Amino acid sequence: MKPTISIFNDVIGPIMRGPSSSHTAAGWRVANMALQILNDELASAHIEFDRDGQWATNYAEQGTVLGMNGGLLNIAMADDQMKQTEDIAADRGIKISYAVSSFENTHPNSMQLTLHGRSGKTTQVLAASLGGGSFELQKIDGCSVKMSGDTYAVLLWSTDDLSSSLSELKPAHSKLTTSLQGQTQLSILQSGYPFLDSFISAVQESPLADKTASLIPILPIISGLETDLPFSDIASVVAYAADKNMSLGELGLLYEQHRSGLSKELLIEKMEHIINLIESSIQTGLAGTQHADRILHQQSHRVSKAESAGKILQGSIINAIVKNVAAIMESKSALEVVVANPTAGSCGTVGGVMAAVAEELKSTKADKIKAYFATGLVGAYFAMGPGFSAEEHGCQVETGASAGMAAAGIVELFGGSAEQALGAASIAIQNTIGLVCDPIADRVEAPCLGKNTSAAVNALSSATMASSGFAYLIPLDQVLETVSRVSAQMPSSHKCTGTGGLAITPAALALKEKLLAGSGELKG
Repeated sequence: MKPTISIFNDVIGPIMRGPSSSHTAAGWRVANMALQILNDELASAHIEFDRDGQWATNYAEQGTVLGMNGGLLNIAMADDQMKQTEDIAADRGIKISYAVSSFENTHPNSMQLTLHGRSGKTTQVLAASLGGGSFELQKIDGCSVKMSGDTYAVLLWSTDDLSSSLSELKPAHSKLTTSLQGQTQLSILQSGYPFLDSFISAVQESPLADKTASLIPILPIISGLETDLPFSDIASVVAYAADKNMSLGELGLLYEQHRSGLSKELLIEKMEHIINLIESSIQTGLAGTQHADRILHQQSHRVSKAESAGKILQGSIINAIVKNVAAIMESKSALEVVVANPTAGSCGTVGGVMAAVAEELKSTKADKIKAYFATGLVGAYFAMGPGFSAEEHGCQVETGASAGMAAAGIVELFGGSAEQALGAASIAIQNTIGLVCDPIADRVEAPCLGKNTSAAVNALSSATMASSGFAYLIPLDQVLETVSRVSAQMPSSHKCTGTGGLAITPAALALKEKLLAGSGELKG
């Protein structure tokens, strides 16, 4: 099998600011890709969302505008300037507008961008957010494409068929695709390796091309460097682990080596950086965060105070889990840097419970890195199944997925086998099938905080059961198939649209009106 899902591209990441990976991170990525395709200094951008899609009701509240503005302005997600994108656009004289309209599309999270450059260049891009920050460009200037920001690319627009000449000239490591719209042919060369400057210059100077653009990858792991894995489906993972006496964390690292083409040492370094960011977001949250446009103020510090006052259990790991999860979610809601793991809406679960368990066990840095690779492998199979889009599947693919990932990681910290880790993931996800996504006031805060906390405790209990020898009964692959089957029966009002569940209770509607009136965050 040649895997297409990267743990760092699609599961543990992106590194981002809140509130939503589907909206904010994917929005940034799509916008930045469109900016590269324009290949001109941006003068204006108009972004449309389909009135029949899932984003029409909440794109602004869930951070799409924030993310897309940052991508169009070429501001890195971790840069503090992401908090002032509207002011920066005004200072640069760039007009960015948003609207709900109708256009042809095939995904509930579709967006259409029309960009104008200062020298007169224009481009139109149709894209879809696939969940957890993943995305796909589907049309460029009406030409059908399939691009995900994980390769180097050279684009050529022409009225002549350039296929033959490009086939002869293209580097051996590149792949050529073409698409036709009317009289215009769009030719795209993609590669896992950078194109030589001499080749790009030759393309740009070609009299046969009406317009060109050169793109660099925006994802951390580049495609095109994969090698075949020694296992494919989940059953073969279990068999391979038993044969080679390897844990799930060791297999997760092996998986990403084959997926990325990178060395074991570099991947370990990348994971260590991710873990440091996650643990830093806990400390940021506990130190206190400020942001007006949210419904929950800082609460994470209250756990320690309640424990000191004897109001709750003393020395319980549950206290640490609740505190950690809340701290990460508060950092996310205050637009601080967090890691979508696997989504921003579920970013508190894995980091919160793994930090608590690792501290309890006095786990080493190496232990934690292996455990995170175990979470990543479970997440990769989840991504190859239902994926992480709440707009398609509800919260069972956000906090449900994160519970399964964390359960596997905890078993790894316990020193359990790969089969036990996958069994723990199965148990945890079984407990969340059918979970609705109904953010109050269209903010990814509540009931998201409670669901993240419940998912973290679910992960710990599931890992405890599996490590103790409890039967998981349903193999993980069949559980993932069930998630997709159940979501097909769920109404769209329960899939992150703000039109069902708790989101339409009188109390939730009152909170939304309060935020719209600009009266600030809810005081507890």
